[in-house]
Amino acid sequence: MTSAAEQFASNINLASFAKADELKKRLLFTLGALIVYRLGTFVPLPGIDPEAFARGFQSQQGGLLGTLNIFAGGAVERMAIFALNIMPYISASIIMQLMSAVIPSLEAIKKEGEQGRRQINQYTRYLTVFLATMQGYFIAVSLQAQTGTVIDPGPFFLLSTVVTLVGGVMFLLWLGEQITSRGVGNGVSLIIFAGIVAELPRAIAGLLDQGRTGAGVGGGVIVIIALLALGLIAFVVFMERSQRRIIVQYPRRQVGQRMTQGEKSHLPLKLNVSGVIPPIFASSLLLLPATAISAIGEGSPDWLQTVGFWFAPQKPLYIALYASLIIGFTFIYASVVFKPEEVADNLKKYGGFIQGYRPGARTAEYLDYVLTRLTMVGALYLTFVCILPEILKASYSQSIPVYIGGTSLLIVVSVTLDTVSQIQGHLVAQQYESLIKKSKLRGGRR
Repeated sequence: MTSAAEQFASNINLASFAKADELKKRLLFTLGALIVYRLGTFVPLPGIDPEAFARGFQSQQGGLLGTLNIFAGGAVERMAIFALNIMPYISASIIMQLMSAVIPSLEAIKKEGEQGRRQINQYTRYLTVFLATMQGYFIAVSLQAQTGTVIDPGPFFLLSTVVTLVGGVMFLLWLGEQITSRGVGNGVSLIIFAGIVAELPRAIAGLLDQGRTGAGVGGGVIVIIALLALGLIAFVVFMERSQRRIIVQYPRRQVGQRMTQGEKSHLPLKLNVSGVIPPIFASSLLLLPATAISAIGEGSPDWLQTVGFWFAPQKPLYIALYASLIIGFTFIYASVVFKPEEVADNLKKYGGFIQGYRPGARTAEYLDYVLTRLTMVGALYLTFVCILPEILKASYSQSIPVYIGGTSLLIVVSVTLDTVSQIQGHLVAQQYESLIKKSKLRGGRR
């Protein structure tokens, strides 16, 4: 079942792209903003010795710091001003969305339209500053605990580090909003995407170098990893584009002296309603013990170090909890994003109904039934994609780069699909505008 818009979009070619001046300006702006972001990942924090920190990072790149480094585009490895990246805002957005679903006052604000959305966004920014401040303080304390990393330890270093890291997060948030409004794609997602993609070539080159020298992994393992990565990418693309289309019937209506025919439409339900949010949130929660231990330093008690050992990436307990949290957050976030009762009420308001189900409560029950089963498939799909690379890295923990992971692959593929669809949407709008102009010119000639 192909819609008219999809058929129209299939006729787009390079000639239509060459005529889309507005789209080219948006693409150039997006590229320039991402270049600014990449330059910031090479500016180190004031007051630290980058070489001393790099030596300490090499021994921890397979654990907490390596995992954080994935989303920061290598900024953690260089301890740059963008080391926190945009992740505090992602966590704050998830927390606010969950709170809006359980706190009546926030839910009422959310339903106030554009004004309510702006207020929720403002609360999200306040929460982002709080989370970034806490994480920046933990990083500053951890840096001071490392001998030789900080040139002049003390309260001034702690304050300057926290202010710099929080400022970096808020600048990236502003930059992401500019990309969204003046560029192409979701700005926040593109910033994370750019960081992951920028570091992937180096990770792949390191893996190939290991295969060439025979250190760590052999050529056969590299071929298996390459085939597995290609298979996972194809699988993610297929699953992300999969949807269940529920047929919605609209009755015949009297329009003036004419009776219109009943129309059929469809309600598309994505197989993965939650997107990449569950893996990101699950990994963030599992990194909390390791973050606390790194902040305390070598003076942490033995039981806390034991907890940190078992919660380290690629450990069996980490993998089991990771899978459980992904499944749990998938169901929670799907219930926040898609509300069957609201959809059923909207269908009833506009006269639409699903054949075989009465409008209202029965339609909501049916939608909830379908959503629950789709979410289960989506949760298993997310778990499989995220856990399989973790198991592979657990077998070759010293050889496979930490960048090659399920969450990073999901982000790259999802953001690519979303950006391509937005570019296609701009081209479709441009073609519609050209058709309207041509029709007006023909009408004027007549």
